[in-house]
Amino acid sequence: MGGERKEAEASRAKDKGQRKDRSSSGPVGRRKPQRNKEEATEKKEQSEKAPKKAPQSELSDSEMRDFVRVQGLGPLKVKAEPEDDDFVMDKRKKVRKRKREEESAEGPSCSTSKLKKQKKVKEEDDEMERNTDQKAEKRRSKEKKPKGEKPESSKGWRTKEQAEAARMMKLKMKEEEEKQRWRWWEEEKYEDGIKWKTLEHKGPYFPPEYQPLPDNVNFYYNGKAVKLSRAAEEVALFFAQMLDHEYTTKEVFRNNFFKDWRKEMTVEERMLITDLDQCDFGELFRMHKEKVEARRNMSKEEKQLMKEANQKIVEEYGYCTLDHHHERIGNFKIEPPGLFRGRGDHPKQGMLKKRIQPEEVIINCSKDSRIPEPPAGHRWKEVRHDNTVTWLASWTENIQGSFKYVMLNANSKLKGEKDWEKYEVARRLKSCVDQIRAQYQQDLKSKQMGIRQRAVALYFIDKLALRAGNEKEEGETADTVGCCSLRVEHITLHPHLDGDNNVVEFDFLGKDCIRYYNKVPVSRRVFKNLKLFMDNKHEGDDLFDRLNTSMLNKYLTSLMPGLTAKVFRTYNASITLQDQLKKLSNSSDNQAEKLLSYNRANRAVAVLCNHQRAPPKTFDQSMANLQAKIDSRKEQLSLAKAELKQAKKEAKANSDSKLQALVEKKKKAVQRCEEQLLRMEIQATDREENKQIALGTSKLNYLDPRISVAWCRNMEVPLEKIYNKTQRDKFAWAIDMTELDFQF
Repeated sequence: MGGERKEAEASRAKDKGQRKDRSSSGPVGRRKPQRNKEEATEKKEQSEKAPKKAPQSELSDSEMRDFVRVQGLGPLKVKAEPEDDDFVMDKRKKVRKRKREEESAEGPSCSTSKLKKQKKVKEEDDEMERNTDQKAEKRRSKEKKPKGEKPESSKGWRTKEQAEAARMMKLKMKEEEEKQRWRWWEEEKYEDGIKWKTLEHKGPYFPPEYQPLPDNVNFYYNGKAVKLSRAAEEVALFFAQMLDHEYTTKEVFRNNFFKDWRKEMTVEERMLITDLDQCDFGELFRMHKEKVEARRNMSKEEKQLMKEANQKIVEEYGYCTLDHHHERIGNFKIEPPGLFRGRGDHPKQGMLKKRIQPEEVIINCSKDSRIPEPPAGHRWKEVRHDNTVTWLASWTENIQGSFKYVMLNANSKLKGEKDWEKYEVARRLKSCVDQIRAQYQQDLKSKQMGIRQRAVALYFIDKLALRAGNEKEEGETADTVGCCSLRVEHITLHPHLDGDNNVVEFDFLGKDCIRYYNKVPVSRRVFKNLKLFMDNKHEGDDLFDRLNTSMLNKYLTSLMPGLTAKVFRTYNASITLQDQLKKLSNSSDNQAEKLLSYNRANRAVAVLCNHQRAPPKTFDQSMANLQAKIDSRKEQLSLAKAELKQAKKEAKANSDSKLQALVEKKKKAVQRCEEQLLRMEIQATDREENKQIALGTSKLNYLDPRISVAWCRNMEVPLEKIYNKTQRDKFAWAIDMTELDFQF
C-alpha cells in the first residue's frame, strides 16, 4: 500500500511540473508539445536577441506579424482598433456564438426549439443592428452640424435678415410680373365688332390614340373570355374604369352605354353580346386600378419627367400670339373620348362621347399667320380668318350637338374685355331700370295676352333673378327650364300660405339640373295673371305659351342697347352685393369679422341666383376637426387666464419689476388666445352657413370685381383674402382702375 501511494504522489508531481512548463512557455490556454531543453535554450537566446516590442501604433501590420512569429506566440491576428459600432457588432457575435454552443449542448432532440431560438436570436440581432445604425447616424449628423446651427430650410428658423430678403424678392418678382403684363385696358379699343388684328397658334392638342389591352387582360361574357375588336374594347374600358362609381348602377346610364357600345361592335360581337348583366369587366377594372396606383406611387424622378413632358406640350400648344403679344390659351386640349356623365339625373348619361378627329375641327387665325399643321395623315375641316370672334378652333360634339371652342385664358385681353363690357352694360341698366320696371307694371294690365305674359316673365326675371331659359327640342337634353319655358306643373298658386297672401311655389330643374324650389309672395295683379295663364291648361303645357326667349330679348334691346334678360341677373347680383356690404360691414371689426361680413353679402347673392352645391363629402369630418381645435383653444384660454390671475396676485404682493413684466406677458397671451378662438369660431360659422351654397360662381361671373376691390381698400382687407392668384390675374383690369369711391 505504501509503495502504491508513493507512485501516485510522484505521478501527480510530474503532471504538475508539465503544466507549469506549458504555462511559462506561451499565452494561457495555448497547447504546445513538450520541447527538449536544448530547444528551450535556443528559443530563449533568440528572444533575448530580438528587438524590444514597440508600441502598436508605431509598427506596421507586417512588422507586428514578424514580431509575433519570432516571439513564438503562434498565429495571432492583429485587429484594427475597433470603433463603437464595431465593438457592438463584435459583442453581438460573441453572444450569438455562446447561444449556438448552448443549443448544441442540448442535443439533436431539441431541433424545433433550436430553430425557434435561432430565429429569435436573428430577430434580436437585426433589431440591435437597426438601433446601432440609427444611433451611429444620429452621432454622425451631430458631428457634421456645428452646435447651435439652425437649419436653413426650416421657415421657423429663418433670421430676420433672411425673412426680409425673401419678402423683398417676392416684391421684386411681383413688380417684374406687373411690368410684363399687357395693360390692354389702357389702349384704344378697336372699332365695333373687331376683336383682334393678328392671331397665330399651333391648333388644338389631340389626345393619344387608344392602346389595346395586354394579352393577359381579358373581357368575359357569360363566363367565357371574348377578344373584342379595337373600337368595342376601348368603349368597354370606359365602362370598366367607372365600376367603382354609382353611375354604373343607374339604369339610365347602363342602358345608354349598352346601346352606344353595341354600335361600336362588329356584327359577330352584337350577335354574341346581348345582355350587359352577363358581361364581366373585372380584369379591365383591376388593370385600371393598378395603373392608377402605379401613377400614385411614382418616384420623384418619374413625376418630374412627366411634369417636364406636360410642360413641353403646354409650351408648344398652350400659347398663341395675339396682336404681337404672348397670350395663354385656356382649353387647348381636345377632350378625350369617354362616357357622358352630365349633372344630376341627366337623361343622356352613359352615352358615348366620340373621339374628335381633325376633319371635324375648324381653325381660326389671321390671313398672314402660319396655319397650324394637322396631325400626320389628317386635314382640317376648314380654316377661317374671322376677327369678329374670339375662338381659335371649333367643333361639334355628338351628345348635345353643341359647339365646342378653344378659347383664350381667363386673364387674356379678349376675356377681360368681354367681362368689362358685361359689367358696364349692367351699370348702364341702373340708369333706366326704374322706367323699365314702371313699364312692365303697367303692362300687367294690358289687353293683349302676349304683353301680359312678357310683363309677368320680366317681373320674375327682375325680382327672382331667374334665367330666361332657351327652347330645346324634346328628348335632346335634360328637362331643365328657365323663366320663359316654365310649364304649368312647375308652379303652384296659394292664396294664403304661412301668413302670406298670393304666394307662388316654384319647383323645377334649372341649369345643370340644379333644383329651384322657392315660395314667393307676389303682387295681387301678378297672382291674378298667373291664374289666368293656367286656365284650361294641363300638365305639360307652357305657362307662357305666347312668349319665348328671343321675343323677350328683342323687346329688351329696344329699351336699351345691349340689354338682355341675362343683364338683369348680373345687375341684380352686383347691386345686391354692394347694398349688403354697406349694411353688414364695420370698419372697427377685425379682419376675420370683416371677411365673415363679405361672405354673408356674397351668400345673399348666391341664394338670389340659386347657386347651390352638395355638401362636401369631408364636411362633417372637417367641422369635427375644427370643433376639436376650438375646444382645445378654450382650454388654453382658461389656463392662460388662470396664469394671469396668479401673476397679478404675486405682482400685487411684491413690487418687483420682473413680476410686472410677467403680468404684461400673460395679458398678451390671453389676448392672443382670445383672438385665435374668435377667428376659429367665425370660421366655423362661415363654413356651416356656406355648406350648401356655391359662393365662387357668383363671385367670378355675376359680381362686378370693382365692388370687391373698392371694399377691400376701404376696409383695409388684403385683396388676397377675397381673390386668389388666378382670380387676381383675371381681374387685373379692375384692380388697376378701381378708385376708393367706386359705386356700381
